[in-house]
Amino acid sequence: MMLYVFVLFAVITLFIFNSLTYKLCLQTEMSQEKQPNVFRTINILITILLISSYIEVIYT
Repeated sequence: MMLYVFVLFAVITLFIFNSLTYKLCLQTEMSQEKQPNVFRTINILITILLISSYIEVIYT
């Protein structure tokens, strides 16, 4: 049960961070060539954070 709740939380978190990243790219007028790298980097870092948080919750 907790896995489903955490997956839902993760999807919502990734959606929020992607929308914030999109707004950042628009506001800073970032070039189209740099945007995929920014999205990829942020998504990888947020995914690592979510996985480590899930592991922390499981083993405490």
